[in-house]
Amino acid sequence: MTKHIFVTGGVVSSLGKGITAASIAMLLEQRGYKVKMQKMDPYLNVDPGTMSPFQHGEVYVTDDGAETDLDLGHYERFAGITCNKSSNFTTGRIYSNVIKREREGGYLGKTVQVIPHITNEIKLAISMFDTSDVDIVITEIGGTAGDIESLPFLEAIRQFKHESGRNNSLFVHLTLVPFIKAAGEMKTKPSQQSVAILREIGIMPDLLICRCEHPLTEEHIEKLSLFCNVPKEFVIAEQDVQNTIYEVPVELAAQNLDRYVLELLNLPVNNLDLTDWNKMVDNVINPVNGEVKIGVVGKYISLRDSYKSIYEALSHAGIANRVKVNIKMIESEDLENSSEDEILGDVCGLLVPGGFGSRGVDGKIKAIKYARTNNIPFFGICLGMQCAVIEFARNVCAMTDAHSAEFSTTTTHPVIDLMEDQKLISAKGGTMRLGAYPCNLSEGSNARASYESASISERHRHRYEVNNKYINELLDKGLVIAGTSPDKKLVEVVELKNHPWFVACQYHPEFKSTPLKAHPLFKGFIAASMKNRVRK
Repeated sequence: MTKHIFVTGGVVSSLGKGITAASIAMLLEQRGYKVKMQKMDPYLNVDPGTMSPFQHGEVYVTDDGAETDLDLGHYERFAGITCNKSSNFTTGRIYSNVIKREREGGYLGKTVQVIPHITNEIKLAISMFDTSDVDIVITEIGGTAGDIESLPFLEAIRQFKHESGRNNSLFVHLTLVPFIKAAGEMKTKPSQQSVAILREIGIMPDLLICRCEHPLTEEHIEKLSLFCNVPKEFVIAEQDVQNTIYEVPVELAAQNLDRYVLELLNLPVNNLDLTDWNKMVDNVINPVNGEVKIGVVGKYISLRDSYKSIYEALSHAGIANRVKVNIKMIESEDLENSSEDEILGDVCGLLVPGGFGSRGVDGKIKAIKYARTNNIPFFGICLGMQCAVIEFARNVCAMTDAHSAEFSTTTTHPVIDLMEDQKLISAKGGTMRLGAYPCNLSEGSNARASYESASISERHRHRYEVNNKYINELLDKGLVIAGTSPDKKLVEVVELKNHPWFVACQYHPEFKSTPLKAHPLFKGFIAASMKNRVRK
């Protein structure tokens, strides 16, 4: 029987439930168990695909084309778990399923209610991974205990544990033990109240994980144990780590969290081997090859989570090259009316990530020109690739008004145009080219050398592509088509000749990078940027 772990949060949001859940999954995987993960989000959007990056952060994309919460990135990076459409459910998706079934007569005239119909739908979603080849499913409940919108999910997991029987599921509650600077002490009362809220709806946490700035004392642990009704050994401190989030699983393992989880689920406690993980963490803490500064020119810079996977992939590449990557976050709009030397003059490499809309595009194009003409290693992703093609068309091919049809209706050189299969689509949500697609790489290209393979598969999220009408003109002036779809109809990777490292791809490689296995393109980009340090 598949076992279940439910992770809830209390006191405040942004405590790191995703990282905590992913850390538990990694430890259980290292003990030999097959783990699946999913996130339940309480907002009414069907998925985050139409939400602003400023509000929600990045949209993470799975191989099967689901637009999901960014916490799924933590799941895949930490535990090596492949997520899919069953890994992220929102209130909007749950209600849509129920309403659709009601319209089809699926409830046979019954009055449709939150209980039992919505909660039953949530339980059905939780059971999606209950198969013979899955040992444990970890389900993270978004939001905070006490939120009105989270109540149906909390009621559903209460019912689920009751129905699943003894030792088949457990509750892990992540809470905050704040340090009150004026008083000079930590307070357990907010955590006590958070657990009390859960108790009111019938949920009794089996394990309590406490986020804290300072170590928990024995007095704190005794209080939390007594008033939260959790055994002392099951009160786990999750103190802020000093160097990298990848230290979190190591800290939790040192307190036997994974051992306690397996004992509560009545599963054998197999051996735990963290040799590779500890070596990776050591490479973060002790980078023998110094530092390298990378400029990321984006349009959502003010919210770090907007480029979460980009920053993590750069970190992974630093680990692989044993160098510390210092990221300089650059608002693309700031470049539009400023000196490139002033803003970009101190970076060893430039990365331009994806995005939507015309705001800040001119700044991205200006940054790409600077990288091209000054031989600075450049890496473009999605819109970053499209901007690279626009810049090349304008400044090398003399198509002075070259642009994307997404941003200009008057350009006479739409070198980036809407994909044919997108032209009749009006709905916004879930309608882009999404998920994993194959790509063939050209012999002799940097991309092929980085991947060490002629054929790859990468995840996409876009509507526009390089306009094939202009390919010959671009090729004649030196642009290299380094990767295409198998039918050669779509340009997937472009490069430049006689440049230290100029690679841009239409897909999103950041989604497939992990700390133990950096993505080949990020690894190659950082290696090239390290060579460029002598310029500084």
